[in-house]
Amino acid sequence: MSKLKIAFQGEPGANSHIAIVEAYPDAEPMPCATFEDALSAISSGEADLGMIPIENSVAGRVADIHHLLPASGLFIVGEWFLPVRHQLMAVKGTKLEDIKSVESHVHALGQCRRIIRKLGIKPIVHADTAGSARDISERNDKTVAAIASRLAAKIYGLDILAEDIEDEAHNTTRFVVLAREPKWAAQGSGPLVTTFVFRVRNLPAALYKALGGFATNGVNMTKLESYMVDGNFFATQFYADVDGHPDDKGLAFAIEELKFFSREFRIVGVYPAHPFRATME
Repeated sequence: MSKLKIAFQGEPGANSHIAIVEAYPDAEPMPCATFEDALSAISSGEADLGMIPIENSVAGRVADIHHLLPASGLFIVGEWFLPVRHQLMAVKGTKLEDIKSVESHVHALGQCRRIIRKLGIKPIVHADTAGSARDISERNDKTVAAIASRLAAKIYGLDILAEDIEDEAHNTTRFVVLAREPKWAAQGSGPLVTTFVFRVRNLPAALYKALGGFATNGVNMTKLESYMVDGNFFATQFYADVDGHPDDKGLAFAIEELKFFSREFRIVGVYPAHPFRATME
C-alpha cells in the first residue's frame, strides 16, 4: 500500500513539515514552493492531502490562505495545533557576535522581535523558515543567521545559537488538513467544528441579521474573518468556524437564518475539533 502523500508550503524542516510528522507519522511529506503549488498538488491528485497553516496566536491570520482557500474548491477534513518553537541558527562555528542579519518567514521574524532588537541585527524576509536555513547553509556566511525549527537545523547541518526565541510562550499555529472531496465527521462523534464561507446581501444590517440566529440558537462561533472579493471594496466574503455539526438542531436553525440573508453560502468542512481547543477553555 502506497504512503499517504501530504503537501505543504515550504522546504523540509518547515513547521508545516513538523505538523505532518506529528499528525500523520506514516505519511510522506511533499514540499511545495508556494501555497498555490500546495493547493494545486491536492487538486490534481499529486498529493492526497495538504497541511496548511491558517492562523497563529501571535501573528494572526495567514492572509494568503483566507484568499486562496475558498476559491480552491478544496475541503477541510481536519485541523492540527502546533506549538511553535523558533531557534536562531547559523553555519557551524558562528558566534552570536558574528551575526549582522537574520533571515526567515515574515511571521517568524514578527514572532521573535525581542531577540532581533536585543542583538541589533537586521531582519530580512524570506519565503519560509526552513528555506532560509537551507540558504544560509549553502552560502556558508557567518554574518547571517536564520530563524527556523530544530528539524531544519538538523537537516541543514546548522548550529543553534539561541533556543526557543519566540516572544510569547503561547506561540501556536493552527493548521487545516485539506482534501479534494468533502468528508464530514459523523454527528455525535465528539466535539466538532463546522467551517463555512458566505456573502451577505447588500442590505442595511445584513451581517447583524445573518448572525443573529447563532446567538438565539446558542451556537458558539469561534472565528469570523472578512476579506475582499475580486478587489472590490464593497463585496465582502466571510469565513467562519462554529462548534457543532450542521445537522445539530441549533446549528441547523442558525444556518437556515444565515442563508436567508446571504447571497452565497458554502460549507467548507465538518471535522473533529483538535484536543488543543479544550486546553483554551
